[in-house]
Amino acid sequence: MKWNLRLAAAQRDIWKSSQLQSMLADAGLTISAGKMSNLWSGQPVTIRLDDLDIICEVLGCQPNDLLAPEPEKARARRPASTSAQAAVAGEHPRIERRAGRTEPPL
Repeated sequence: MKWNLRLAAAQRDIWKSSQLQSMLADAGLTISAGKMSNLWSGQPVTIRLDDLDIICEVLGCQPNDLLAPEPEKARARRPASTSAQAAVAGEHPRIERRAGRTEPPL
């Protein structure tokens, strides 16, 4: 997911993180300077839904204005299966059989 807080704030004429931090505090969300810096200029790893709700209320936006999906990044992180790797390499998947008889169920 891409985090677009700065863009959403700029569209509402909020240009400084300290200005948004003050507005959030007025709405009941107190954020430390370090966390605000990460929200403003970084890509937060997590965000509480309660905090997201207040941010959206202050900015007058929806969560989809702040979060944009990036499906190509999700696909890039997905490991390729071994059979798909073998098919790409031009190999046939190997099926191994066990020798002998199996025990009857108890």
